[in-house]
Amino acid sequence: MRSDETERRDPGPVGLSRRERQIMDVVFRLGEATAADVHFRMPDPPTYTTVRGLLRVLVDKGHLEVRKEAVPYVYRPTTPRDAAGTTVLSHVVRTFFGGSAVRAMAALLGSSEIRLTQAELDRLSRIVAEARDAEEGS
Repeated sequence: MRSDETERRDPGPVGLSRRERQIMDVVFRLGEATAADVHFRMPDPPTYTTVRGLLRVLVDKGHLEVRKEAVPYVYRPTTPRDAAGTTVLSHVVRTFFGGSAVRAMAALLGSSEIRLTQAELDRLSRIVAEARDAEEGS
């Protein structure tokens, strides 16, 4: 298998421009989208032709797949949003927090921009308890 084929199947979390990330956000929110859908929903959008070009780039990079038998073309993510988020988050933890989930969580929980509800705090407590139980059981 050629390396470009491997790259198409596993696009990874890095290597997206700001506009590409904006497009991916729109497509993830909608589930699937045409170029017109994306163009309409982008903040301060570039030209429609530029959006179409960026969609082709995202297909080439393996982030989107296109249903060409539809007119207009319909684009959808190649990876479910949760799986993509997990991949990106793992990359961020490795890159910015030296692989330490504790340091990453401390940064998140210590941020003045993030306010957790009691329900969210309870859920985090359950996740920590389940991780402890799993560690003790292994």
